[in-house]
Amino acid sequence: MTRKIAFYGKGGIGKSTTQQNTAAAMNYFFGKKVLIHGCDPKADCTRLILGGKSQITVMDTLREYGEDAVTVERVVKTGYGGIKCVESGGPEPGVGCAGRGVITAINLMEEMGAYTPDLDFIIFDVLGDVVCGGFAMPVREGKAQEIYIVASGEMMALYAANNICRGMVKYAEQSGVRIGGIICNSRNVDGERELVEEFCARIGTQMIHFIPRDNIVQKAEFNRKTVTEFDPDCAQAREYRKLAEKIINNDHFVIPQPMSMEEMESLVLKYGLLV
Repeated sequence: MTRKIAFYGKGGIGKSTTQQNTAAAMNYFFGKKVLIHGCDPKADCTRLILGGKSQITVMDTLREYGEDAVTVERVVKTGYGGIKCVESGGPEPGVGCAGRGVITAINLMEEMGAYTPDLDFIIFDVLGDVVCGGFAMPVREGKAQEIYIVASGEMMALYAANNICRGMVKYAEQSGVRIGGIICNSRNVDGERELVEEFCARIGTQMIHFIPRDNIVQKAEFNRKTVTEFDPDCAQAREYRKLAEKIINNDHFVIPQPMSMEEMESLVLKYGLLV
């Protein structure tokens, strides 16, 4: 049975990098068949899997050629390890709602049978915070069953994670979506692991993995590769392997209990993040 999961997180937190490295590890170390559906208008959720190549998006195809031109063969590309990739794309800058592009693209992929039953995982990579109904769609309509939030020990990353949980709670009962955990993409801030662990405990979930900071991630990106493709024997590849294994075996899914603003400020103050 295909598991449908979504990666959320504050813009710039390393969400797409974490997502692609996790997908690559799922494939390389565990033989999982994966499809990544990028839901960011920048259409950069699959570039490491595709070797840095730009991918024609669903919305670009709709605009330029019409709906009949949107076919699996045109918009779904295969990259590293046979991982399939599709990007929703977005409207022209300053025109239209990018969130609607997410809704349109996911519906089209379903109608065309792109989400084939042989897939072990479909991963939705969703833009930043839950800023509008369109980006909340994987949560709201049950397109994703499991949510993983990429965060760090930085104040704004945790505020975003808490807000994403607020969005989840609104739709959890009707859609069945649950949070599977917080992924800490370390920024090497003081007390980071302890802060994120306490944050997770307070909202009722787990820190599913702590990813240490390592410059090999940037080296791999410069070479347009995931860490697993770049050097599968390195320490950081082992970290992504651990994360992939934890997600594969995860059975801890909950409706989060997001904190109030006062509780959030109290928490970050405790760890010295507010002056």
